[in-house]
Amino acid sequence: MEVIRRKEEAEKLPVIRMEIDYELVTLHDALKANDKVQIIKAKERLEQLRLQLKRIENE
Repeated sequence: MEVIRRKEEAEKLPVIRMEIDYELVTLHDALKANDKVQIIKAKERLEQLRLQLKRIENE
């Protein structure tokens, strides 16, 4: 079961990286528009994604 779980998580890596790319674009747009609320949301989402990525890569 552990092997299956690790394989499933490894398959999530490209999706997480795409989400990070999307959030970086969102953050860039928010910075250009000086949208402080959207900047905070994008940074929080990026932090969540970073932690997910780090957890999966370390297993």
